[in-house]
Amino acid sequence: QVQVVESGGGLVQPGGSLRLSCSASGTIRRLYAMAWHRQVPGKERVLVASINNKGEITYADYVKGRFSILRGNSENTVLLQMDSLNPEDTAVYYCKAVDGLETKTIYWGQGTQVTVSS
Repeated sequence: QVQVVESGGGLVQPGGSLRLSCSASGTIRRLYAMAWHRQVPGKERVLVASINNKGEITYADYVKGRFSILRGNSENTVLLQMDSLNPEDTAVYYCKAVDGLETKTIYWGQGTQVTVSS
């Protein structure tokens, strides 16, 4: 089993910044990718950004130029740097770890709330 833990959410004013952190641990074969998704009540969980084992990065259009996904200093850790936040970014942010280059088993974290409000 793989455990995924997020941290770093909170309340921030419009135009502000937050950095989320995600760490995967446990019986990991080899992580294929890690990603951030977000979800608001009544809507589907959607991709924010992802990075795979080759370092290839994907961003959702609505965060390009404002958010950055990067590897943390520790193994199997990713960060999400969020700048120029606006109220529409308010959501629960979930980290996803995809384990195994062939099996691609998905593990989710418990989520961290990000609220952008004045």
